[in-house]
Amino acid sequence: MQSSTGTVLRQTRLTESSLIVHWLTVEEGLVKTVARGARRGKGGLSGRIDLFLEGEIVWNRARAGKGDLGMLKEVSVIDYRLPLRESYRRTLVAGYFCQLLEGVLEPDHPVPELYDLLQRGLGWLTSDEMENQGRRGLFHFEKELGNLLGLGKSGASGIVEAFGGLPKSRNHCLDLLS
Repeated sequence: MQSSTGTVLRQTRLTESSLIVHWLTVEEGLVKTVARGARRGKGGLSGRIDLFLEGEIVWNRARAGKGDLGMLKEVSVIDYRLPLRESYRRTLVAGYFCQLLEGVLEPDHPVPELYDLLQRGLGWLTSDEMENQGRRGLFHFEKELGNLLGLGKSGASGIVEAFGGLPKSRNHCLDLLS
């Protein structure tokens, strides 16, 4: 069994009662798990998993040759980050940050600095500074990501050149932040 502190980047319905959950973790990097029963009315994971949640997680890795989906066993919530749900703009930009990180990360390759960048980005979104800085904060996140990936200070253009593009939600985020 593995354990780490992680933040939910994405969740996708797998069955009527289960989810596929993508986490960015401190110790393991990008981790994909199946959360059985997370959509059911009862059970250990029921109602505990939501986007942007930060928590201590325990999971079993997928067996060799059996794909990349581990089995989520436990979640101890540290922060649901409820302020991110108070405005569409905050939720959309938080989703953009998660999509951007997921697009540049390799599974099971830890980069603690990227985890820290996400924490700072999500923290900024819940602060009063977000209202004043708008686009500048989003550009700063991209620039910091480029620096951490070794792309220099080019930000979005470096990410596009190295990874082939940016999430499509970026334009909508920029419109909402202007």
